[in-house]
This record gives sequence, structure tokens and C-alpha cells, in this order.
Amino acid sequence: MKHKILLMYAWFVRSLLFFLPDVPLLMRFRGFLYGLGMKKCGKDFQVTHDAIIKDLQNITVGRNCFVGNGTVLMGSGSIVVGDEVMFAPHVIVISGNHTSENGSYRYGRGDRGAIVIGDGSWVAGNSTIQKDSVLPENSVLSANSFLNKCFDIPDAIYGGVPAKLLKKKNI
Repeated sequence: MKHKILLMYAWFVRSLLFFLPDVPLLMRFRGFLYGLGMKKCGKDFQVTHDAIIKDLQNITVGRNCFVGNGTVLMGSGSIVVGDEVMFAPHVIVISGNHTSENGSYRYGRGDRGAIVIGDGSWVAGNSTIQKDSVLPENSVLSANSFLNKCFDIPDAIYGGVPAKLLKKKNI
């Protein structure tokens, strides 16, 4: 029952504030309202007007995070976003997947997993992050990439389809 109420709540927040401009004060207000339904949400969570966030009860967001235009966060499994993470426009983060049953994906059971995005990371535009994936702290997932596994080298750039280590940053 809580799941259905939070789905309606997320829809209500998006519908109520959709037509308001993306200025920092209003984006923080959207983030605050979404955060009320989340497992945990830090301060200064900014959400643009057309982002879609569902299954709030499975999402944890750190401090000073930004969700760009057209980004989708669907926490059917667990999504943990560290502090100071940025999502560029049109990023898809989905912690569940379909399974095939009797030769069809239509009625297959859901397969849920976890996603962890480390502190200070940046997920560039048009990227997709699938269940059971980890983007280490202070890392970049380059544009148009597909992250479907766990990486453990921080301060790096990952990219491609599927994503792989492209470069360790010089710090």
C-alpha cells in the first residue's frame, strides 16, 4: 500500500510543479518534496521540472545533488546516490529489469538489484545505468554510455556500450 501511495505522491509532485521554471529555489523545493518520500535525502537536492522519479522508498540521495532535464530514476530495487552527484539531461537509472517467462517478457517476474553512484560523480547526458552497477566516487560516466557492472577504481572516466574504464584522472 505504501508503494502505491508514494507512486501517487511522486506523480502529484511532478504534476504540481511541472510548469514552474527551473530556477534553483524551485528545483530545491521539488527535491525537498521528493525527498519526503525517499529512504533518505540530503540537503540541496535539485530536480528539474521534467525529471521522473518513481519508487521513492528505495532511493537514497546525498547532499548537493542535481537531476537534469528528462532524467528518469526508477528505484524498483535500491538506488544509492552519494553527495554532490550530477545527472545531466536524459539519463536513465533503473534498478530493475524484465525476465522472460514462457517465451515472453510481458509477464515475466521483475528482477531487482542495486545501483550505487559514488560521491562527486557526474553521469553525462543520454547515459543508462542498469541494476547491479557501481560508479565509483569522483568518476565520470561519459555521454551515451551504458553502465551494467560494478567498477572499483575511483577518480576515473568510464564510457561506452557497455561501459569500460577509459582513463584514470590525474589528480
